[in-house]
Amino acid sequence: MPQADEILNNPFLNKGTAFTQAERQTLGLVGTLPSQVQTIDEQAQQAYLQFQNRPTNLAKRLYLMDLFNENRTLFFHLMGEHVAEFMPIVYDPTVSDSIESYSHLFKDPQDAAFISVDAPDDIEATLRNAANGRDIRLIVVTDAEGILGIGDWGVDGVDIAVGKLMVYTAAAGINPAQVLAVSIDAGTNNQKLLNDPLYLGNRHARVTGDAYYAVIDRFVQAEQKLFPDALLHWEDFGRDHAKVILDKYKDRLATFNDDIQGTGMVVLAGVLGAMNIAHENIQDQKFMVFGAGTAGMGIASQILDELTRTGLSVAAAKQRIYAVDKQGLLFNDTPDLTAAQREFTRDRSEFRQADALTTLTAAVKAVHPTVLIGTSTQPGAFTEEIVKDMAAHTSRPVIFPLSNPTKLAEAKAADLIAWTSGRALVATGIPTPDVTYRGVTYQIGQGNNALMYPGLGFGLMAATAKVLNGETLSAACHALGGLVDTTQPGAAVLPPVSQITAFSQTIAEVVAQSVLDQQLNREPITDAKQAVAAMKWVPEY
Repeated sequence: MPQADEILNNPFLNKGTAFTQAERQTLGLVGTLPSQVQTIDEQAQQAYLQFQNRPTNLAKRLYLMDLFNENRTLFFHLMGEHVAEFMPIVYDPTVSDSIESYSHLFKDPQDAAFISVDAPDDIEATLRNAANGRDIRLIVVTDAEGILGIGDWGVDGVDIAVGKLMVYTAAAGINPAQVLAVSIDAGTNNQKLLNDPLYLGNRHARVTGDAYYAVIDRFVQAEQKLFPDALLHWEDFGRDHAKVILDKYKDRLATFNDDIQGTGMVVLAGVLGAMNIAHENIQDQKFMVFGAGTAGMGIASQILDELTRTGLSVAAAKQRIYAVDKQGLLFNDTPDLTAAQREFTRDRSEFRQADALTTLTAAVKAVHPTVLIGTSTQPGAFTEEIVKDMAAHTSRPVIFPLSNPTKLAEAKAADLIAWTSGRALVATGIPTPDVTYRGVTYQIGQGNNALMYPGLGFGLMAATAKVLNGETLSAACHALGGLVDTTQPGAAVLPPVSQITAFSQTIAEVVAQSVLDQQLNREPITDAKQAVAAMKWVPEY
């Protein structure tokens, strides 16, 4: 029998004051807790009051992390009651503040696995030790080179994986005892971290090239050996590595990159929602993506895939997509293109004055896009001039300034509505309050990956998917995009985060059904809804 301190210090076993008198007798806990036995609802009420008393969002997050480290069931019970309020605290945008202070505020490893590029022989032992006998079914792994909005944060970026897993459980009901956060510490090029005497990661520049990919290979081999049924989720890898890694493994195991596919899926779902509201065809749109990094090119790839599914050839579909980065419109002779960017370059012969297309303003005036998507982290980039030029050439301009946190957004929703006389269909990367303009209340959808990945991942896990392919991705996008209320003036192009638990269930069922329809399941399953329901974890004692 575990000792009393082992039980009370194990967040997967601990119930705190909710242990009954009989359990206290059996488990050797008599006298180690106050005499009053509380219900989980009473504990949650108590915890929420403590949460409310914290003065800042970072302080609130630190309190919630302490609760998470002490009692997983209570944490998720409480988060389930306040999911819309807690999402921006445990994850984006407050998680950025937490990451930037991680080494200074470190108290608990939160059951994460810390793989060092300098100790490749320890990878299998690292994963085994961190799992500690748990049946791992979902892994979120990051090397934290490309955290959206803040860049390279080395080992401190492990918080992004921990936060992602919290959302998986809160939104979809994945058992928190079956998940594992993994940090691949490949070094950092962030000089601030290298100069910080309290930094907890490897104190050298990032390892790249063959040595880096060899560590990734050994990690995948070890996780497949130890956790053969686990879904592998890649998070916040740098633009030079993300697509290379995904392309290497996506046809061999159940895996996806949330920055490439998850971001692309949420944006595509928002576009589909906008098409439903505007009663337009996606084939007729001109797409411009400003910010041609991992997220931006992932969005372009997802849109390309959808356009080809509507019947366009790949060549014709690519003609509908324009990529713009700091150099301006990307051409096939633009220097230093990434592999992902090369897929979406243009030929200079298409334009009369191609050499002048070095700014977003010039590109918009030359192309007249109907859909403008921002992943640039360039605040205010979607100017009134640009937006009015768009609005002059399409009846319902679709504009998604997705960069976050708030200080990095390409535009404010209220400005986009005003500059287009209420015609713009808008989604933002951060939570945005309703906008009232000329008597109409416009709900602003949040292009948050959390709308998609919990349901997607849960559906893949429930269906025991061997791989994730384009057909399943498209099915999930249509499921999310189909949830908008097209009859309501000012309707959002995406459903609200407050309904995340309900629509994550819908997405999971659609994803599981797609896996079964394609016979991509490892285990014999006949009923997708039943498989999803059977796997769902409920945060109750």
